[in-house]
Parts: sequence; C-alpha cells; structure tokens
Amino acid sequence: MSATPDRKSQLGPGDIRARKGGEPVVCLTAYTTPMARLVDAHCDIALVGDSLGMVLHGLPSTIGVTMEMMILHGKAVARGCSRACLVVDMPFGSYEEGCEQAMRNAARLMAETGCQAVKLEGGRHMAETVAFLVARGIPVMGHVGLTPQAVNVLGGYKVQGRGRDEADRIAQDAAALTDAGAFAVVLEKLPAALGARITQEIAVPTIGIGAGLDCDGQVLVVDDMLGLFADFRPKFVKRYAELGRDADAAIAGYAAEVRARRFPGPEHVFGEGKPA
Repeated sequence: MSATPDRKSQLGPGDIRARKGGEPVVCLTAYTTPMARLVDAHCDIALVGDSLGMVLHGLPSTIGVTMEMMILHGKAVARGCSRACLVVDMPFGSYEEGCEQAMRNAARLMAETGCQAVKLEGGRHMAETVAFLVARGIPVMGHVGLTPQAVNVLGGYKVQGRGRDEADRIAQDAAALTDAGAFAVVLEKLPAALGARITQEIAVPTIGIGAGLDCDGQVLVVDDMLGLFADFRPKFVKRYAELGRDADAAIAGYAAEVRARRFPGPEHVFGEGKPA
C-alpha cells in the first residue's frame, strides 16, 4: 500500500450531496492512519470526530479538544484516505464567536490536514456562519439534535426532539443549515420518526447516529462499533466486534508468559551467528 494515497478518485462533498435518497452513505470516525486505511476501504466518509478527546485522550467530554489535536489526528487520517471523503470536526470554541473566527479556523483545518470539509454543531444560530464559510470555499457538514459540545446546556447526553415543539425546533435547525449551504446534516440521538421526517424535509443527505433507519446514511464512532471503547455504550451502538475484550486477553497472555519466562521462545531470539 502506498504511503501517499492517490486521491484522484476520492469522494468529495458534492458526491455525498448527490447521494440524497440513493444508496445509503456509510460513515465511520477515524483518528489514526492504520484505522483510516481500514475505514477508507469500505466507507464513503471518514470523519475525524472530536470524539477523539474521549476515545483516545481520556477526556470526560469533547469540550477540552483543541485545534492542535484535531489537526494532528486529521493529518494522520489524511495519510490513510484515498477514497473516502475526509471531514474534520471543528472543536469547541473554534467557530462560535463569529464568521471571521470560524473562517480562520476552518481554513487552517483544511490547509493543514488536506480534508475535503469541516463539520460544526448547531442549528439556526449557526446558519449565518455556515453560509459565510460555504461562500468562501469551505464545504460544511451540519450537526443537530444532541450536540455533544453543548452537553452542559442540554443537561447531559439525552435524547432530543421528544415533544412536538422540540421536534419542530430541530427540524427547523436542519432546514436552516440546508438553506445555508451545508452538503449534509448529522442527526444525533433523535426519535426515529423525527429522523425520518427531517430526512424527507431537507434536500441534502441526513447522516444518522441514533436517529433511525430512514436517514440517508449512518455514522458510528469506530471504537464503539469495534468494542474498543468500553467506558459506556450508547443504545444506538451495535458492536460488530469485541476487539477490546480480545486485546485484554492477549495482553494478559503476554504478561503471563513473560512472568513465567515462556516468552521469548527459541523462535524469537537471535543466535551469535558464524564467526567472522
């Protein structure tokens, strides 16, 4: 495999937008080059999510994630992507202040990582910023419903959009982002009926994470679906493997063999060789 991916056939935001109502869009997070290569082989979008703060860095939430962290991991993932559209999250505090701040940081993310697009959280109050970025050449993926960067305001990681008024508000948020030029919108932790409603109402693909089967695509945190992250398990996560459990057993086996002096064995050591 080439160390420098050939990106001639790499999907872009326009390709993702064109998938509205068609073949479902497959998205997973990736934070490292080896994982990016695995994701790239099967997925349409590789998302460098700010979930890396919790998954890789042990932070209690995504709020402590910095631009430097996103750029570091974005560069690593870019080295492993040749097909999937590469999207990088804008971290908390990097875009909320206003359009100019968002432009500076989004341009930096794109320039330093080579990503095709950025993702930011928020509804109608972020529509002006989305429009500003798109007009200046920054493709934007939106994110409504449960927005983890606003977890302190939302009162925890609760399902959003229960009740007519709340559902209408989130649907209006998604519509505002679409009108502002977002090429896709992530819907997180919504009742399935609301996910289906928004998918029908907006003209760009919806990417669901706990928002039901009717979304135009799905995204999961890769460490969740592989069973590598075990601190908690959201209801919407399906475990396709239990690699964390397998790794624990492997490390325990290694430790036992080292303590019993069974490793290294004869096949793992070097002889003195022939005399010169």
